[in-house]
Parts: sequence; structure tokens; C-alpha cells
Amino acid sequence: MNLQNKIAVITGAGSGIGRALALALTDEGAQLALCDLHTDALQETVNLLKQNTAPPLLKVVDVSSKEEMNNFAEAVVQKFGQVDIMINNAGIALGKHSAIDVPESEFRKLMEVNFWGMVYGSQAFLPHLINQPQAALVNISSLFGLIGIAHQSPYCASKFAIRGYTESLIMELGATAPHVCVSSVHPGGVKTNISRSSIPGNPKYGNHERFIKKFEETQLKLPPEKAAQTIIKGVKNKKSRIVVGKDARWLDRINRIFPTYSLRLISKGINRLQK
Repeated sequence: MNLQNKIAVITGAGSGIGRALALALTDEGAQLALCDLHTDALQETVNLLKQNTAPPLLKVVDVSSKEEMNNFAEAVVQKFGQVDIMINNAGIALGKHSAIDVPESEFRKLMEVNFWGMVYGSQAFLPHLINQPQAALVNISSLFGLIGIAHQSPYCASKFAIRGYTESLIMELGATAPHVCVSSVHPGGVKTNISRSSIPGNPKYGNHERFIKKFEETQLKLPPEKAAQTIIKGVKNKKSRIVVGKDARWLDRINRIFPTYSLRLISKGINRLQK
């Protein structure tokens, strides 16, 4: 898939993988439509673009609002006349909670942003993608959309849901619109601020700040720029599943071959991290 002059939409483009994708896609010759919940973060992304880059469309959007996502889609089509690539990247994280007593309000908020934001983005932009001779829908799940992890049931639930929705959509469009490549993306430990900006967990499971600091130091190692390059390569090659990072590829392989052993292995790693 040639990305030159393609119109690429990215949610959560104000930081992390979203920002890295924006920069990498302009290097590929794509034009951008970017949204985020924070104006300042969006502007920081724009400031990093090359000077000769065509000005992107910028919009502050709450992806958990169907109305706002529909309005964003209308604004993109009004400006560019088409959409070729839609990347549902926006997401939030939640600190450590038991699956039994996680506050329902926090669980719902996480699902509304991570899962429903992806659904609204897909539904708003797919009609426009289908109209193109070649297009891509890219939904960012996680390594935790491939494997479960203790005290992260809401986050895992949201990312497994993205995976399930996307895989179903791959089958559906494979029969009705095969020219639209649909991809489920599963990054491992990427150096972003998603952990730092996560909703604090239950203090009985340890100090939130101390856990996040150690998690960032030991687990979040892959630069977002490299993650973005892997994702773009997968999109260009029309991959339906894109696993990002050595840790994600290794754990995904182990989990598929030895599912019971992989759970014990991950549990031991988490226990070491907590000490």
C-alpha cells in the first residue's frame, strides 16, 4: 500500500504512539487529520512536523462521544474529500485493582474510551474508507489484548474487546469490502506516558507512583518511533495482526504454544515487579 498523498486520521495524536505515527506518516507523504483530548498536546505534535509538511486538520475530540467522533469524520471529509487510513489509537490505563472490587465508574470510563472510542471511530470512518479503492482501518489493542494480567482486568477486557471486534470486522469486510485492510495492533512495552497518566489504582495493592516508576523503568523500553515504524510497515504490507516489540512477539508465541505455562511465567514476573 502506497501511503503517498493518502489522508490519514489518528486519534490520541497528542503523545506516544499516536504522535510517532503522525510524524512517520508525514515522512511517507501522507496528509494528516489529528485529534486528541488536549489542545496543547496536539500543538506539540504539530510543532514536531517538518516545515514543508501540509498543515494537518486538528480537532479536540472526546473519542468516547459518538457525536464528537461523527462530527470529526464530517470535518475530515469536508476538508480533504476522502479518508484513506483511520487509526484508532486513543486510550487510557487504570492502576492496579482487583477484578472483584474495581469501581464500576472507573471500569466504565476505561471501556468508554478504549473500546467504545474504537467502535465510534470505526463506524464513523468506515463508510468513507469503503469508498476508496484502497484503504486501511487500524485498531490499536495491546499485548494485554493477547494475554491477561493480574490486577488489570478492566484494561485487558478493553483490549481483548478491541481484538475481538477487529477480528470479526476482518472477516466481515473480507467478504464485502476486501480492498479495506483491517489490522489489530498489539504493542508490548512502549515508552509512552500512558502509565504515568493512568487512573490511580487501589492503594492496598501498593503505592501507585512507585509501581508506575518501576514499571516504566523495567517494562517500557521500545521507543514509540520504532513502534510506529512497525505499525506502518504492517499496514503497507496489509497485515491483519501486527505485534509490536520483541516482548510482545515472544509472549504471544509462548502463550499460543503453552497457554498454562505462559500464565505462570507472567505471574512470576509481575510478583517480582511488585517487590
